Amino acid sequence: MSTLRRTSILCLALVLCAASCATTRGPRPDKDGFVPLFDGKTLDGWKAADMSFWSVQDDAITATITRAHPTGRNHYLVWQGGELGDFELKLTHRILSPHDVNGGFQFRSEIFDGDITDDCRGYQVDNNTGTDWLVRLYDEFGRHTLAWRGEKAVFNTNGDKTITPIESAQGPAPFRLEDWHEYHLICRGPHLTLKVNGRIMAETIDNDPKQQDFTGILALQLHSGPPMRVQFKDIRLKRLPPTPPTRGS
Repeated sequence: MSTLRRTSILCLALVLCAASCATTRGPRPDKDGFVPLFDGKTLDGWKAADMSFWSVQDDAITATITRAHPTGRNHYLVWQGGELGDFELKLTHRILSPHDVNGGFQFRSEIFDGDITDDCRGYQVDNNTGTDWLVRLYDEFGRHTLAWRGEKAVFNTNGDKTITPIESAQGPAPFRLEDWHEYHLICRGPHLTLKVNGRIMAETIDNDPKQQDFTGILALQLHSGPPMRVQFKDIRLKRLPPTPPTRGS
């Protein structure tokens, strides 16, 4: 084999290897260490049991209920990148409807078959138009409200809850659910912190060994109800090193 041919083959192999490695690596982290989970164009990397409610509109993952396409159950679009442990998640969200409606997203949760198939239980960032609290930390199919907006909730090892106010989150909410707003969720061990537009709105420290969840899926929710459109975009994830367990917690 001539030297020129060997060189050409080597160059082609290097190009193919570089392309394969780039594909394997996936998106690069930004300067703060966050990796995008949504490309702004497709639902690649996301999956729901019923995809008919999900699409991409306005450069956002969009779930829609209409009179022609109603639903009597909740639907979940699950990120296919594996379970999350300790992490930071940022996403921009809005929920549009002339009615009072509910929405949110699940984290450290699981898909299960209960009264309906492909349901979801676990921690949730829950929001609700037509209320004064707007957002809260929630436990789907569990203890329900963990912390309302403006609350820091600490659960001890017996499951008892102590509430202290978050002064900066008291009073009227400084955001509207129908406008684009950014959630920044930080999960380190039992400590869950929810920020909206850069301000802490709710916290939970879950030391209840019978209820706490340290790993689970990420899933966007379309809640049952009247016609509505919910949208998620700019979804970014930063995985954090595992938090060592606290003695006695």
